[in-house]
Amino acid sequence: MKPEVLQLSPILIPEINTRLGELFTIRRYFEQADKAAYIKEHGANIRGVITGGHTGISQALMAQLPKLEVVAVNGVGTDAVDLAYARDRGIRVTATIGALTEDVADLAIGLLIAVCRGLCTSDRYVRSGQWPHSTTPLAPLPLARQVSGMRIGIVGMGRVGRAVATRAAAFGCPISYTDLQPMSDVNHSFVADLTQLASQSDALILAAAADKAEAIINADVLKALGQGGYLINVARGKLVNEVDLVAALKAGEIAGAALDVFVDEPRVPETLFGNEQVVLQPHRASATVQTRTRMGEMVVASLVDSFAGRVPQGSVTD
Repeated sequence: MKPEVLQLSPILIPEINTRLGELFTIRRYFEQADKAAYIKEHGANIRGVITGGHTGISQALMAQLPKLEVVAVNGVGTDAVDLAYARDRGIRVTATIGALTEDVADLAIGLLIAVCRGLCTSDRYVRSGQWPHSTTPLAPLPLARQVSGMRIGIVGMGRVGRAVATRAAAFGCPISYTDLQPMSDVNHSFVADLTQLASQSDALILAAAADKAEAIINADVLKALGQGGYLINVARGKLVNEVDLVAALKAGEIAGAALDVFVDEPRVPETLFGNEQVVLQPHRASATVQTRTRMGEMVVASLVDSFAGRVPQGSVTD
């Protein structure tokens, strides 16, 4: 008999869904109108859970799954899973660590270029039909900001931070970073104080792990970043005090921001919508076929290994 797995969020790669169906009995919780009744019917036999980083799984739901062995997170964030409770129950929690690195770093640089060069504003300008009616070339578009050679400050020099640094270095950008401590295998300049890092950066790129983090980007940091500075966030929305960010943008205290993540997704501060100095994305740094396929493969492997008594590669509880 195939192990029963409760799926809390969809996977968009058909090949992965086929593979899951071949190996397990998949109970699609996310499709159910009466979820309580569905758990009452199937909860006693569920051995595994598939969920997303944003969805996670509540302690209350885990408590209704007495045979639960593994929660496979299709993402890198585990802050929506009670890891302490899982450990106490002997439930393994896994994440797709490493699968997202290249795509997230790509988007960080893409967002930097987009906000500095006004790509989204220029796109809207052409699509709206304004270009043929301009009285002067490119009017009313302002001149953009050159990206090559910008001083880049990276917050968090983990997998993503290092991948961002590699890409930024190709643009001739001097790179500094902050983290809990200096990295002996990183040749870039370490700056212990975040505000100091902001003050000596033209762009501050957030790439820190943030499962337990608070809003470290506040009014003081933004003021230090300054009128010519840009904030790029591909980490977690809760790293940024959004009230302070909105105020800094409105006052012209920073030049712009490019954000893939927000504090209360999918709700975004509406005041950002009309600001042409801001580029917005709906938390989709990993949204490529290649990365989502790798993530799905890791989810499958996590379930297979756990049910076979092996420690999965992406375990965060062992």
